[in-house]
Amino acid sequence: MEIHEECGVFGVMSPVPFRAAEMCYYGLYALQHRGQESCGITVNDDGVFVSHKDLGTVSEVFSKNILASFPAATMAVAHTRYGTTGGTNRNNCQPIEVNHKKGRMAVAHNGNLSNAAKLRSALELTGAIFHTSSDTEIIAYIVTKERLGAPSIEEALSRAMDTLEGAYSLVLMSPQKLICARDPHGFRPLCYGKTDKGVYVVASESCALKAVGAEFIRDIEPGEILIFSGDGMISRREHCGKAEKKICIFEYIYFSRPDSVIDGRSVHKARIAAGRVLAQTHPVDADIVIGVPDSGLDAALGYSRESGIPYDTGLVKNKYIGRTFIAPQDRLDQVSIKLSADEDVVRGKRIVLIDDSIVRGTTSGRIVSLLRDAGAKQIHMRVSAPPFLYPCFYGTDIDSQKNLIACRHSIPEIAELIGVDSLGFLPVESLGILCGGTHYCRSCFDGVYPTEVPADNGKGRFEQRLSEKNGKSG
Repeated sequence: MEIHEECGVFGVMSPVPFRAAEMCYYGLYALQHRGQESCGITVNDDGVFVSHKDLGTVSEVFSKNILASFPAATMAVAHTRYGTTGGTNRNNCQPIEVNHKKGRMAVAHNGNLSNAAKLRSALELTGAIFHTSSDTEIIAYIVTKERLGAPSIEEALSRAMDTLEGAYSLVLMSPQKLICARDPHGFRPLCYGKTDKGVYVVASESCALKAVGAEFIRDIEPGEILIFSGDGMISRREHCGKAEKKICIFEYIYFSRPDSVIDGRSVHKARIAAGRVLAQTHPVDADIVIGVPDSGLDAALGYSRESGIPYDTGLVKNKYIGRTFIAPQDRLDQVSIKLSADEDVVRGKRIVLIDDSIVRGTTSGRIVSLLRDAGAKQIHMRVSAPPFLYPCFYGTDIDSQKNLIACRHSIPEIAELIGVDSLGFLPVESLGILCGGTHYCRSCFDGVYPTEVPADNGKGRFEQRLSEKNGKSG
């Protein structure tokens, strides 16, 4: 698997000051699968913002001493990041903080703006100076600009949403309010809950609510703005229904944790369903079904249940390889360090191997080699997603077609290249079974986009401009 997603967002608001940073820490741990490049926490101590953010995973960035240095607070926002727009550097760590005439603001963002280049260019022509290469700073600028003439921060955000296009699930903090919002298409998930002590919790996934003892209340609806303050909670819905709902189908295939519920649909059950469809559409005589950890395991279980072929654990994942792991220069060697094949399970067996996707094919080929070396007799690969054929503009790290193996080779050719006896993908027309409906985005599979396609939306599209600006300033 070589696909990544942008990030996870988390926010809390309490009626009384408490160790908000610690709750954010545990919330980010639960969302760590959504990003391992950087993370950050900003707490609101009676209008004074205190932050810590850096490159690395949650355990690397936040020591016990750093967490203890945060003051008790009534509000906090937090973020864990994998960058689809902007490179890996400290400037791009979130939450992003802004000081302006109407006060302070901290923003955490999950998603990708499809009109980011257009918005950034327009802002720069008015004198805006950017310090990062991420979409989040664009959002912060537009909200700040609107706030100068708006009666409230939530009204400023609502006006900003008239301008923003693409995917964004936001958690925004002002001195008195915690605000969350989801784009009108609802590309990325966002939900909220409440603890028995009255703390409101907002998170990208419901698994993070459970991690901090909050009871899930509901998903934020596409286009909805929720405002939490000392006066309670208010929902603004003027942007709801402005666009067709388009939850990213890859949230169910790969991004989200299996114990999360996204828009009322269990991720675990969605993956089981994908495996069942694969067994129906691509049957094969085999001895065992195994999954590629972690997101291939549930689909493998579904394939086993539908086909009657026994499920077993043929691949074991090293769970202790984090961001600080010094990767070998040879990309293919990394797979054998992160995964190992159980020879007692696979030797002499005809195997159905389930994975969530094939992107470039290099990782899949190496996994197949591991199983061959362990004595597998046959390997029949089944993939719980259709072939990737088009770039994504909404937060998935596929910004061009040049490295997509399915754009250059037929399915039989891919099977030969990665060394499997047969290969089958989930049919595109079966994707709705995963999310229980038809309102989902599958543009990376069929090229049908719900927004205007940008001319320049690559991951590093702002990097050169920023580096040139920084070079000139020296």
